Amino acid sequence: MNFNRDRFLHYLRNLIAIGSPSGYTHKVMKYIEKELTNLGVPYEVTNKGAIVVSFDGENKDYQRTFSAHVDTLGAMVKLIKSNGALSFIPIGGFLMASVEGENCVIETQSGKTFSGTIQSTKPSVHISGSDATDLKRVPENMEIILDEKVFSKADVESLGINVGDFVCIDTRFTVTESGFIKSRYLDDKASAAALLYCIEHIKTYSLTLPHTVNFFISNYEEVGHGATAGIPENTREFIAVDMGAPGLDQNSSEYAVCICAKDSSGPYDYDLRSKLIDICIKEEIPYKVDIYPFYGSDASAALRAGWDVKTALIGPGVFASHGYERTHMESLEATTRLVLNYCCK
Repeated sequence: MNFNRDRFLHYLRNLIAIGSPSGYTHKVMKYIEKELTNLGVPYEVTNKGAIVVSFDGENKDYQRTFSAHVDTLGAMVKLIKSNGALSFIPIGGFLMASVEGENCVIETQSGKTFSGTIQSTKPSVHISGSDATDLKRVPENMEIILDEKVFSKADVESLGINVGDFVCIDTRFTVTESGFIKSRYLDDKASAAALLYCIEHIKTYSLTLPHTVNFFISNYEEVGHGATAGIPENTREFIAVDMGAPGLDQNSSEYAVCICAKDSSGPYDYDLRSKLIDICIKEEIPYKVDIYPFYGSDASAALRAGWDVKTALIGPGVFASHGYERTHMESLEATTRLVLNYCCK
């Protein structure tokens, strides 16, 4: 396949631009529905709001399902303080230090949005001295400062901001000339872009598939139950397309597709992993096998829910996961090529 970088970035850029912390994904799902409609690709929406696209293959009883998730990390307003600042609670697991000083948007129940900045409660060394630097970065020591003239809880409430409103953190999406993509939420919108690209490719070229292939766009992965329900009934192989995690003492790479042998939920299916590695070797797709001790996926969730499926986990290498992340086009291309090649085997 000839990888169309611009088409891939079309999907990735648009997905990243839509705030979608877990529990607040309706906007990004509507965008995906619009893209699928434009492609003329039928889809179904599960009761929980996930999107399922299916392409019939010769074997309809032994189906392969690929998943990617578009729900992300984020936050929720926990308390409106007496001085007009907002306390927040994280959605998903991220380091508080990674969001300090970041711009954000508060999405209110009425549909109005307000901008703000995430700061520690002692953001200035000129005021707090060493207390500012020594302050532990934990949720109770962090707050959102609104870009509004507010001085009290009543002032904030008059804007329509309330406890339970979602907070979307600025992504700072950047593509460099050298092929790096830097952004929040490459986990897992990079993989979702790969699946949308694959869907378009299968539709455009009317690929012949030996097995029925499903694409499951998940909307609750970050909180652990994305693929516990709603995956196609005849799924026999469930392949989560999620990030690999390059870093200290890891084998993963930003320039290859990463194949996970084991994560916190245990080993993935050995035979399925072997098939994926064989494809990488035969098709000269750069790959790395790795182990992630503090990781779980939608494949893990499917197994916990009792699905009798073989599972695998693959994806682009994403550096600084759950922070300000980075990957490279080579890793995105390798992941996309592996998915498409496996669909056709």
